[in-house]
Amino acid sequence: MTNYSGTTGNGTGHGEDAGFGQRVDQLGSDAQQFIDNARSAVSDLGQTLDLKGRVERNPYGTLAIAVGVGYVLGGGLFTPLTGRILKLGVRLAALPFVKDELLGMAESAFQGYQTGRGTPPSGSV
Repeated sequence: MTNYSGTTGNGTGHGEDAGFGQRVDQLGSDAQQFIDNARSAVSDLGQTLDLKGRVERNPYGTLAIAVGVGYVLGGGLFTPLTGRILKLGVRLAALPFVKDELLGMAESAFQGYQTGRGTPPSGSV
């Protein structure tokens, strides 16, 4: 059996152990640098958005936004509940327009009724 210098019986040499240790050290330093960069990015984003100031000025609005973002990111966008909420929202948004239209129609009908009876409409001179 031939033994080469710098090797042991299982085929691993001390030079390979040193290379492995250097790789582990390099990975550790790269991971630390990545963590530092991530913290810096989060800090910059927090300062840009002024999250603390927004929460202090409008805590309920911030909470509502957080719930909405969580609902969307959690996959709630394409659920039956979302469909029902959107239907209700459209109805509530359309309610003032429908009310104004109905009041206008009722006012026109009332003026037509008054004109038909021979009394002048309330807005004429």
